[in-house]
Amino acid sequence: MSPVLDCRDADQLLPALRQARQAIGRGELIVMPTDTVYGVAADAFNASAVARLLAAKGRGRQSPPPVLVSGPDTMRALVAEVPEPVERLVERFWPGGLTIVLPAQPSLRWDLGETRGTVAVRMPNDRFALELLEETGPLAVSSANLTGKPAALGIDSAVQMLRDSVSVYLDGGLVETGVASTIIDATGLVGRDRRPVTVLRDGAVSRQGLRDVLGDLLEPDPVDPEESDAA
Repeated sequence: MSPVLDCRDADQLLPALRQARQAIGRGELIVMPTDTVYGVAADAFNASAVARLLAAKGRGRQSPPPVLVSGPDTMRALVAEVPEPVERLVERFWPGGLTIVLPAQPSLRWDLGETRGTVAVRMPNDRFALELLEETGPLAVSSANLTGKPAALGIDSAVQMLRDSVSVYLDGGLVETGVASTIIDATGLVGRDRRPVTVLRDGAVSRQGLRDVLGDLLEPDPVDPEESDAA
């Protein structure tokens, strides 16, 4: 059975960080708490580790994982360009529950799956997660669950689903929000053919919150079918 280490225990915190960092360095998987849901993580620059992550969840390469970063500077190193509206989103919602898809830096040598030249990045609002990211660098992280099952809000459900496919489990207690991050596609803000920012998944950051920052740069809200049928 893979070890479960309680990050809330001061005596276990440093050993937990060390074991998690070592597991990542060996190309293995860990489960870690974040501010949204528990995540299963791998070294973003280790293609075999990322493939192991997808296999553990029962996913294929068509579902590449997002990348968690310790701050905006790391994001800027991973993407080709950060448009000014995205800078405003980062200032408003990071660290927090907003994942942003942008064109990836073409010089990076990594393989997250079928990304079509993009990367989804987020800075989590969780002290332990940020400490770990400072030590490991960017991590490919997806929700700690089997595909089709609810995301893990506590360590026990993550262990039950992922078992020995994960080398180290980091227990941070029950997740406070339990709401997955909002994912937006901001690739349309890069290049000449400007397109609105689109919401790929509704989550912790509301569309109204996004619109407060982006204004008309955000796609129109979905039309309620009942409203569209009204006279």
